[in-house]
Amino acid sequence: MTDIIFLRNVHIDALIGIFDWERTAKQTLIFDIEMAFDCSDAGQSDSIDDTLDYKAVYDRLVTFVSQSEFFLIEKLAAQMIAIIQQEFQVTWVKLTVNKKGAVGANIDVGVIMERGMR
Repeated sequence: MTDIIFLRNVHIDALIGIFDWERTAKQTLIFDIEMAFDCSDAGQSDSIDDTLDYKAVYDRLVTFVSQSEFFLIEKLAAQMIAIIQQEFQVTWVKLTVNKKGAVGANIDVGVIMERGMR
């Protein structure tokens, strides 16, 4: 299977970080998500029931991230991938978490995690 459904440039505010000042105000994180999903049935049926509902994935992740209070983006990313794989039956996920500005103005910093079988 080589079909990929993606969400890019997703901005979500979260309480994240190890420093005291980071524990008092939410920061905007930027996510890129790629998910392997066999789109063959949807390509034939033209039905949302036969594909991965990316709006449902988006809504679930916005709720989760905005309510989270992790110290590390690695923990947040791992939990997001688990949600995508378990709740949406996705076998492979590539997730980029960008904590822009964490080490300096306009500097991109973050983590890229890839889990599962493509």
